[in-house]
Amino acid sequence: MLDSDERLLDRPIWSALTTSQKHLAEGGPRALRYPVDMTPFADMVDMSATSFAALGDLMSGSHVAALFTPEPVEIPAGFKVVLAETGEQMIGSPADTSPRDAEIVKLGAADVPAMMALTELTKPGPFAVRTHELGTFLGIRAGGELVAMTGERMKPGKFVEMTAVCVHPDYRGRGYAQALLSAVARQIEARGEIPFLHVFSSNTSAIALYQRQGMHIRRRLHVTAFMKQE
Repeated sequence: MLDSDERLLDRPIWSALTTSQKHLAEGGPRALRYPVDMTPFADMVDMSATSFAALGDLMSGSHVAALFTPEPVEIPAGFKVVLAETGEQMIGSPADTSPRDAEIVKLGAADVPAMMALTELTKPGPFAVRTHELGTFLGIRAGGELVAMTGERMKPGKFVEMTAVCVHPDYRGRGYAQALLSAVARQIEARGEIPFLHVFSSNTSAIALYQRQGMHIRRRLHVTAFMKQE
């Protein structure tokens, strides 16, 4: 089946915005992006000047567009690169793990301020006021404070990206990340879908954690973020 074809993951943003999340796509045949208050992710049908121009038409002010691509991207004149890194795309079924001393809860709109605060503290990647609408987010609270969370983001075909794996520094070492990753993966698999995630190549500790959980690196992608030059 096309929607379970791993080739969709080579261009996960374009694949998501033309399959399971096409209802969220902004743009046209040459360039697509998610709503900016969800995530800065965007992609183009190709890397031509015409496609970059189409994407530029979707950007305004200080808006950033972030691409995940199999090959390095040459950003044309008129744009300023703000990030150029590589990331590992990992896939697999994380091992079942339960938190020893905490309850996993579902997060919603009322939790957005706490989610924003936790991601600002831990820097797992872009997280905006509507990111939680991309899928189910689960969390762990301690003393009324959100101290760990993980959720769902891109959905190319039957694949679902796990994202925002973060734990407050004061609560690390308790297995919360492993437990949340496991819980999110189980809900993805219960729908007949396949979990995957992205992690910067430099984040060797996280890569090792995911590998211990039973995931493996599928391929390396190039992460390029840029904005219009003023």
